[in-house]
This record gives sequence, C-alpha cells and structure tokens, in this order.
Amino acid sequence: MPESSSSVTDSLKAGNRVVAIGISAIVLILGAAALFLFLNLPDADEFNRRVEQLFVDNNDMTSGAEIKLLEILAQSGTSFAEVLQSYRFVIFVLLAFSTALLIATLVFLVTIIALNRRISTIQKSGIQVASMLISREARAVYINDMEFQLTEAAMETLSVLAEARLDDEILTGVKIESVISGRSEADCDEAAGATRIKRLRDTLGNQLVSELLVKTVARRGYMLAVAKDAIRMI
Repeated sequence: MPESSSSVTDSLKAGNRVVAIGISAIVLILGAAALFLFLNLPDADEFNRRVEQLFVDNNDMTSGAEIKLLEILAQSGTSFAEVLQSYRFVIFVLLAFSTALLIATLVFLVTIIALNRRISTIQKSGIQVASMLISREARAVYINDMEFQLTEAAMETLSVLAEARLDDEILTGVKIESVISGRSEADCDEAAGATRIKRLRDTLGNQLVSELLVKTVARRGYMLAVAKDAIRMI
C-alpha cells in the first residue's frame, strides 16, 4: 500500500511539473511573439510625422486647393493612427485568447492522459473491494461504503457468482442459468446466463464499476473480481 501511495504521489508531482512547464512555455512563446509583433508594427504617429514634414517642406504651397490637400492628409494621418491603435488592441486580445486556449488545451490533455492511466491501472488490477456484504433480505449489496439496491433477479445472479467465487469457480452462462432456474445444463443456453449478467451490471449502474466487478473471463465465463475473504452473505 505505501508503494502504491508513493507511486500515485510521484505521478501527481510529475503531472504538475508537466503542466507548469507547458504553461510557462506557452506564455513565453506567445509573449515573445507579441513583443516581436508590437515592435515591428509601424508607429501610430509615423503617418502624422510624414504629413508634418510635408507641411515643412512645402511651405510655399499657399493656394486654397493645396492647403485643403494638406489638411486632408493630416486628417488621414489621424484616422490611420486610430485604426492602427485599434489593430494593436485586437492583436493583444487575440494573443491573450490564444494563450488561454492553449493553456486550457494543455490542462485538458494532461487530465485526459491521467484519467486514461488511472482507468488502465484499474482495468489491470481490478476494483479494490475491501468488503462486500450481500443482504438477501434487504435485496442490497454493500461494496465498501456504497449501497446498491438490486432486483430479485440481480440478487440471485450476484449470490450465485459470490458462492462460486468462494469456491474459486468461474461460471459459464449455461451454469449460471442452470443454478438459478433449477434446470439441467442441457436445457439451458449461454445467452440466458449472459442476459442475467447484463441485467446485473445494469442494476449496479456505473458501467466501468460493474464490468470490472463482474469480470468476463475469455472462453471460460464470469466471476467476481473480489477477494474471497471480503465476501459476506446474510
């Protein structure tokens, strides 16, 4: 148990390091890109300075049409500066949005990987059931601290599987149907037993939990993935 806890802690630390490094890398890359863009964008007042220089260089332009042209150029420079300023704001918003999106993607990716590893570990080791109490009178099964209400048919199927687990037996669908129905195995078929297993899993609810608790052993049948000493029946 300590080794398992240490392994989980190490995995959590490694995952946190990956997330921290990934977020830092995203922020640094996008920060550098933003700095490069803003440094290379033309100055908002550059156009105005050029227009001002035109006024200085052409102080002999005194006719009404020429002055009007210079005024139009000045107004254009002001409009250009305002547009360029709005572009800067749009670029900043897009970069901020890209940063948030990439960070969220990284976090989701690491979370999915961690969940897949946990599911893989559970599938390999099975569910760790410390105790399983089957109460026929209450038609309920208590797994660790969780209570599951069962139908009469599901209770019969679970009881048969529990008794088989105590005897280290793996039951086929035919055997399960035969024990529950009281008929000979020759008069039963595999599909009927498989249907009982499916209904038991449906009654337990959570697909992952039910399929790992009631395991299917390839070409052999079905069994409970529970230690014998953890099962009690009342």
